[in-house]
Amino acid sequence: MTSINYDELGFKCGIEIHQQLEGHKLFCHCPTEIRKGEPDFEVVRRLRASAGEEGRVDQAALHEQKKQKYFVYQGYNDITCDVELDEEPPHPINKEALAAALQVALMTNCQIVDELQVMRKTVIDGSNTSGFQRTMLIGINGFIEVDGRKISIDGVFLEEEACQIIERTKDYDVYNLSRMGIPLIEIATGPDITTPEEAKEVAAKIGMILRSTGACKRGIGTIRQDVNISIKGLNRVEIKGFQDYKKIPKALDIEIKRHLDIIKKGKKIEKEVRKLEPDFTTSFQRPMPGGHRMYPETDIPPIVPDMKDVKVVKTIEEKVDEIVTDFKLSKDLAVEIVKQDIDFLKIVRDLAKLQPKFIADIIINAPKEIKKRFKKDINVLEHLEVLEKANKNNIPTSAVFEILTEIAQGQKPDFNKYQGMSEAELEQEVIRVIQNNPDAPINALMGMLMAQHRGKIDGKKAMEFLELHKK
Repeated sequence: MTSINYDELGFKCGIEIHQQLEGHKLFCHCPTEIRKGEPDFEVVRRLRASAGEEGRVDQAALHEQKKQKYFVYQGYNDITCDVELDEEPPHPINKEALAAALQVALMTNCQIVDELQVMRKTVIDGSNTSGFQRTMLIGINGFIEVDGRKISIDGVFLEEEACQIIERTKDYDVYNLSRMGIPLIEIATGPDITTPEEAKEVAAKIGMILRSTGACKRGIGTIRQDVNISIKGLNRVEIKGFQDYKKIPKALDIEIKRHLDIIKKGKKIEKEVRKLEPDFTTSFQRPMPGGHRMYPETDIPPIVPDMKDVKVVKTIEEKVDEIVTDFKLSKDLAVEIVKQDIDFLKIVRDLAKLQPKFIADIIINAPKEIKKRFKKDINVLEHLEVLEKANKNNIPTSAVFEILTEIAQGQKPDFNKYQGMSEAELEQEVIRVIQNNPDAPINALMGMLMAQHRGKIDGKKAMEFLELHKK
């Protein structure tokens, strides 16, 4: 990446983030399962552009209509229905998805609109069987903070996901219906982002907020970013297709170079939508949509949002900071605890005699070490009885890793063989080792003790006795 002075260019950038939700579809009860196997049926359609509320047809819709394509939709009897085929009116809205969208609007400091009006957004590229996408505005005029800067949130929307493209040809496109109708939250920022690197950080922050709700689908393709950019005084260009926010800086750097090359040639930067290619360049997709493709959905009455059960939850970022502060853990450990959705507070309370850092290290790092050494997997949360025995002083803490290793290898541990020494017995053993090895340094003596009594003695207490008697 070359150095570009984005401030001098008057660079402006805004991001639209689309996140799929779990549960059932937005306007029917079909599951949100995306299937790619052999379909049970196929339906063929042709689509045409419709006029928006102002009676005019959107230029992007006209662009698609001129292609004169037909579309093949593949579906499955058990996970797609007549709603996806536009053969049946939409059912009442998915209340869980609506609650999640309202929650996100609150978490991005938005003002919730008084009445939700479902709108039809004309889309005739074949990605919707009806020729439109249902969408509704949930919240406006919000903001998030990224590195001390406020980034405005123009709107939070709830809409239905489109079909998934299977094949494109000159005459027709093939789509998979299983993805269509999945609830989709869209968050649109204002044009406040001033560098490609900041665009990446904003996308990461919004993604973190979305994941914090616990309502989002996970995996490749479940979250997408569209990025709008412009140079001062010139047309805006939208880039679609970011599935990994980490790709944003490089792609925007390359796109701005393309703009600068166009300007040098004395040509005009067209107002258009472009597709992100694998090599981080972009290609023309269609003209930029205008304001003539929206009109009200007549099959769904306006919805007054019910806020009484919608609460702002702590973000992942806030949960991490809280764990670091309350339990004096490293940020890396705290991130893993939150990422795995571990109820760490309850575990610490139940194991009150053990240090929180020891508990976290065993739960998070012990499985990694066992995997590295023995190529075996273990979930410590499924074997908390080992930590419970250490908490009751039935076994020393030094035995916990050894026992978990045995369990991971398919062995049934004999807890009796790890029965710890009493402090009096440990002190006598320390004295004996010192007397038998009077010239050995403390570290060597500690090694002898651990080798002979691995898993049976508390290393910290043994060192205390060594320091006391080795004089």
